[in-house]
Amino acid sequence: MIKAILKKGREESLFRFHPWVFSGAIAQVAGNPAEGDIVAIHASDGSFLAYGHWQIGSIAVRILSFDDSALRPDFWEVSLARALKVRAAAGLACQSLDGDRVTNCYRLVHGEGDNLPGLIIDYYDGVCVLQAHSVGMFRAKKQICEALKIVYGDSLKAVYDKSSGTAPFKAGLELIDGYMYRKEGFTANEAVVLENGHKFYVNWTEGQKTGFFLDQRDNRDLVGSMAKGRNVLNLFCYTGGFSIYALSQGALHVDSVDSSSRAMAMVDRNVALNSFDPSRHTSLCCDAIDYLKGCPEGKYDMIIVDPPAFAKHRGVLKNALRAYQRLNAAAISKVAPGGLVFTYSCSQVVDKEAFALAVFSAAAQTGRSVRILDRLNQPADHSVNIYHPEGEYLKGLLLYVE
Repeated sequence: MIKAILKKGREESLFRFHPWVFSGAIAQVAGNPAEGDIVAIHASDGSFLAYGHWQIGSIAVRILSFDDSALRPDFWEVSLARALKVRAAAGLACQSLDGDRVTNCYRLVHGEGDNLPGLIIDYYDGVCVLQAHSVGMFRAKKQICEALKIVYGDSLKAVYDKSSGTAPFKAGLELIDGYMYRKEGFTANEAVVLENGHKFYVNWTEGQKTGFFLDQRDNRDLVGSMAKGRNVLNLFCYTGGFSIYALSQGALHVDSVDSSSRAMAMVDRNVALNSFDPSRHTSLCCDAIDYLKGCPEGKYDMIIVDPPAFAKHRGVLKNALRAYQRLNAAAISKVAPGGLVFTYSCSQVVDKEAFALAVFSAAAQTGRSVRILDRLNQPADHSVNIYHPEGEYLKGLLLYVE
């Protein structure tokens, strides 16, 4: 077993079970690990600390276990079964098909939140879509697929690998998306899933990320609960998640805006799938920021602002915060008196305090009276390891604007 030996005093983060070892903390490496190899981490006094995946970069090791379980043949099966148990405890993965609040799609593995850093698995009614964000997880794909077959048994329809956009490109990996497993007779590339009883088409081969943004489930529910009698603008709508919830709970009219024609076509399909009166919804394929700037003041009394990540690394953090400020100032200035603005950031490097300050600055710029009614975050299946607060990436505010 290759050993990475830490500098004196640099083991403290592992005593607190943080799942990363930074390259600057390593004094020496006994051996010549290839990227993705499992290595043993030892303190400067030689004592064992953890096992993890070796990688090239500022994060040198992503921890898999603080004991020897990462070396056991049943590691993946045990880890995935544990993750499924967490989802069941959260009220997912265990619901009857009776009633009107059925959910059969959820995130099974959320990286560090499930002690599997570098791995994402989303579940869509029997189809698992896998994304490896590290070489170690990419190299373990076949073992992960076999473990999924054991954990889900006959209910598993397919395992689809969608790592081409997430795994490191410079590692010499063959990054080609495709099925790792398909049950006999299964040929679909999309499915209709249920989320709190609402129907959505999900296309895991062509859609963004794994096909659907599962992390907004609870926030979509909140939007729906407050949409009755309102004219709603859903910006950066993707396939219309917020729009469907708003329509289902009595919104007068919903305008959905996104620059992707493929996404807007899926919005229209989802509106029809849920049997809504098409006169209550308009799809607008255009730049969301330009549309917001050009729309009349007071036209909407609910605006949802859910942009893609403006900052994927700290080098662009200042620019991202300025972009959030401009976007939210436009939304606050345009919403009708007594209206609601739901605003979000999914940028991990933008913390809650920085995002709230950007929105505060936006509100001050408009001169309007604004109250925070709620602080919003990610749902339970996007679990956060208490020893890894960096995993809490989604943050939002519900604003009341006079």
